[in-house]
Amino acid sequence: MSIEVLNESGVPVDERAIADLSRHVLDGMRVHPLAELSVLLVDEAAMAELHEKWMDEPGPTDVLSFPMDELRPGHMSGGADEDGEPDPGLLGDVVLCPAVAERQAREAGHGTGDELELLCAHGILHLLGYDHAEPEEHREMFGLQAELLTAWREKRGG
Repeated sequence: MSIEVLNESGVPVDERAIADLSRHVLDGMRVHPLAELSVLLVDEAAMAELHEKWMDEPGPTDVLSFPMDELRPGHMSGGADEDGEPDPGLLGDVVLCPAVAERQAREAGHGTGDELELLCAHGILHLLGYDHAEPEEHREMFGLQAELLTAWREKRGG
């Protein structure tokens, strides 16, 4: 699995933890082991620009997801090879804003690292086609997110 984490936010972040969590989420969702994911951490100005350009909403947000290939859980992707095995694909990009995450973490009473992990998992689920616009979708997505994060924290011993 190829996971690239780029920190352009100017804020120190545990990039290794973000990459490891991303791998855990993708493995947990049974995404093809050769899939590619990019996680980009940006400052508030860059996030505000992306938020306005792509969501038509003002100001910075915490996480944005930009899907590429149509990948779904269960090792499925857009195509298959001659043996019927699914092809790996490019999942897309998750963009995180540590400055917004820090404020949200403070309000929620936990650390910025925990908030970034939550946002990263959330963004990856969006790349996999999950949404939370409707109550049923919300329950499914947030339940899955909580399950993945709980397993991640147990795996890490905390």
